[in-house]
Amino acid sequence: MSTSTWKRAGIALTAVAVVTGIAGCQDGDAKAGGAEPKAQSHGDVTKVIRAAYEKTSAAKAAKVKMTMSIEGAGAGSGTIEMTGIQGWAPAVMDITMKGSMLGAGGPDSPQQMHMIMLDQIMYMDMGAQQAAEMDGKRWMKLDMKAAADASGDKALRKQLTGGLDNMNQDPAQQLALLLDSPDLKHLGAEKVNGMETQHYKGTLTLEQMLKANESSKLLSKEDHDELIANVKKLGLKGYDTEFWVAEDGYPARMDIGMTMAQGTMKMRADYSDYGTEAAVQAPPAKDTVDLFEMMKDFGKEPGQA
Repeated sequence: MSTSTWKRAGIALTAVAVVTGIAGCQDGDAKAGGAEPKAQSHGDVTKVIRAAYEKTSAAKAAKVKMTMSIEGAGAGSGTIEMTGIQGWAPAVMDITMKGSMLGAGGPDSPQQMHMIMLDQIMYMDMGAQQAAEMDGKRWMKLDMKAAADASGDKALRKQLTGGLDNMNQDPAQQLALLLDSPDLKHLGAEKVNGMETQHYKGTLTLEQMLKANESSKLLSKEDHDELIANVKKLGLKGYDTEFWVAEDGYPARMDIGMTMAQGTMKMRADYSDYGTEAAVQAPPAKDTVDLFEMMKDFGKEPGQA
């Protein structure tokens, strides 16, 4: 397999892990016309978040458009956009990716990539050109559960499969996280994608982020403290979250922004059609090549990958 194929696979996985793991602080489309509503108290905002959480959790799936941009990180800078279906009960995705970050795989990089997540397995359509290097199989399969099982390490199994679940962190989980934010604010009425919404903002610390991450619970206190210290050295203290709740009670948009010494990352997720059927199907087995099987052929153990 060519180096460019490995690069594209890595870029795609990184983008999905980041974008869907924490669904950039940007302004709304426009302020709504008319008189500004009375500012809501912290208690009122908490009630709105809790109600939106309950509705979103029950919806189980929605159509989504996610955009991520990274600035000031040198070769790692760029943008990527994902559109498609996201489900969170169970965790599934069927999305198409495009953007300048895909071009980092080389001059023959595809303009877009189709990705599917189902049953803790990710599939990446590497394109017709790369299929020629993989016996005509254009889908790369990344089975985290199988790799963890092969390792025989129960802790590793929890870490790998839990990490994949976290990659699909849904809007309901994001709302639940915000309930722990001590500085929730109501910023007023705005229009988002033609819808009347109410704009809110909250801040989450690094410690709150880790507390909500199942994989981090596997760490010892010493390792946990070391992780926090190392991340803080990068300049990351937490992230700001903004969200816009439509009149139907569902979040129409969620933004997250993070600033570190190496640069800034902004992400935006626009949601619609809550409750849509997430009929995600895996590609035919005859059209897939297993990444971890390939790694074993190269002499690496599943856990090392």
